[in-house]
Amino acid sequence: MLAKRIIPCLDVKDGRTVKGVNFVELRDAGDPVELAIQYSEQGADELVFLDITATHERRKTLVELVKNIARNINIPFTIGGGINELSDADLLLNAGADKVSINSAAIRNPDLIDEFANGFGNQFIVVAIDTKHISNKNIVHLNGGRVATDLHTEDWVKEVEGRGAGEILLTSMDHDGTKAGFDCNLLSKINSQLSIPLIASGGAGNMHHFSEVFERTNVDAALAASVFHYGEILIPDLKQELKNKGIEVRI
Repeated sequence: MLAKRIIPCLDVKDGRTVKGVNFVELRDAGDPVELAIQYSEQGADELVFLDITATHERRKTLVELVKNIARNINIPFTIGGGINELSDADLLLNAGADKVSINSAAIRNPDLIDEFANGFGNQFIVVAIDTKHISNKNIVHLNGGRVATDLHTEDWVKEVEGRGAGEILLTSMDHDGTKAGFDCNLLSKINSQLSIPLIASGGAGNMHHFSEVFERTNVDAALAASVFHYGEILIPDLKQELKNKGIEVRI
């Protein structure tokens, strides 16, 4: 059995790590380089860096910051935000990223997923999906959750997989930042449709939420931000707790 992954996420705005609730009311959570080093030393399995306003502000990801983080950590590193073409991905991979994450750009131009998969290999491509429950439907959002699309999440994940994505990072906007637990019902439903890894995101508030999401949905990884940033959960403690519950993790 593959070990379940624990992934801290750095949502970065103006060079600082931030965190909000339901994608709004952002507050400062620290220096991204310092946090990245801390998570690498604590035994995080991977790190995700999302430049959360790059697409909305129509600019590129902060490449120098990416280089600085990559120099200081020794775990796989995924970058997202403002990636719209092959040259953007190439620049970030050269800056030290192990994978790139695309979200809004993939919705606007789904062929981009095929191009990235063909150009760099499936294993380099993570498609991030922000989903919100509206009128009994799961609706995909873009521009950092600001804009609803007409895409149903269940349809979009299948298309994304079919076009060559190596992983999907699924964030429940309804649960994001609430610390009320992951959206296990949605995650279980989505994961049953997929043959590629699914990363759960949105809602982690305590250690039980992590064991719950692995046990109920069998996702491959769980991602969280604020509970790690503010020291509410330490990764070594979390992994030991998961191991005690019979969940395979790397310690």
